[in-house]
Amino acid sequence: MTALPAQWLEKDRRRLRVDEAAIGDRIYEVITALCALIVPALVVAIAVAIFAAAWPAFAKLGLSIVTSSDWDVAGGYFGAAPALFGTLVSAAVALVIATPLAIGVAIFLSEFSPAWLRQPVGFLVDLLAAIPSVVYGLWGIFVLIPLLREHVMPFLRDTLHLGSTPFFTGPAYGPSMLAAGLILAIMALPYISAVSREVLLAVPRSQREAALALGATRWEMIRDAVIPYARSGIIGGIMLGLGRALGETMAVTMVIGNRPEISASLFAPGYTMASLIANEFSEATNDLHLSALMAVGATLFVITLIVNAIARWLVWSVSRVRAR
Repeated sequence: MTALPAQWLEKDRRRLRVDEAAIGDRIYEVITALCALIVPALVVAIAVAIFAAAWPAFAKLGLSIVTSSDWDVAGGYFGAAPALFGTLVSAAVALVIATPLAIGVAIFLSEFSPAWLRQPVGFLVDLLAAIPSVVYGLWGIFVLIPLLREHVMPFLRDTLHLGSTPFFTGPAYGPSMLAAGLILAIMALPYISAVSREVLLAVPRSQREAALALGATRWEMIRDAVIPYARSGIIGGIMLGLGRALGETMAVTMVIGNRPEISASLFAPGYTMASLIANEFSEATNDLHLSALMAVGATLFVITLIVNAIARWLVWSVSRVRAR
């Protein structure tokens, strides 16, 4: 038998390697596609399960679940308007407190902090996200609530004379919407700070140098060149923190007071949808009660989707304007 030329053998080896690489690429493509599809499939599965369980309550009670304030298990009335109100207000208070602090931390770590201090401070801020929510709740009960009741609330109401406004009236109980907002602010802060810090560090150095070359001070450079460039990422971080605040359960349940009332005062106890479910789910003895709690969960699910949709739209709008 005559031996095949060496160049033919080499071509066959190369063709075999190309075929193997093509098969490997195809397998990799299929695996990554499956991984990408698992997440939306899980979201759809969760939504289907929640809304299927909530449908009996929606069918019998309609929109009164979110518009009524009457929650009477024995009478068959399930109105979660105070919980909806408390969820939105506590999350708003948390964002008002956490956003400037988180952005300030991010600006300090990315622009002013010495290199030896950046890592330890960044690690400690990020560590706030790793603390279990029940630990935050215990800290709130034993430290935050006494501090609010004995010092902060009287100071705001009497010393600063904010008691003349509807937002700081009433007795200083301690467990209140303000306490829940402060706990949520601490829990949302590391998310906003981490995203904002990474976005600020990703701003090209040329952006800073151009502003300084035009005569801007360091603060003007940050205000007019760095922050506008990173605005879309900062907004995304704020919305991530809002999503964290909307869904928090245990820490809020332990400090908010769990009173199903709508009050403009931040000193008054309140309720959230998550704390309502946590308090009553184990005690739901009839099908309508359980379905009403699932309806509250479905409402919270929809609110979360709306918040994320608004976040994506804001990021897209800011990115489009910057691209122009």
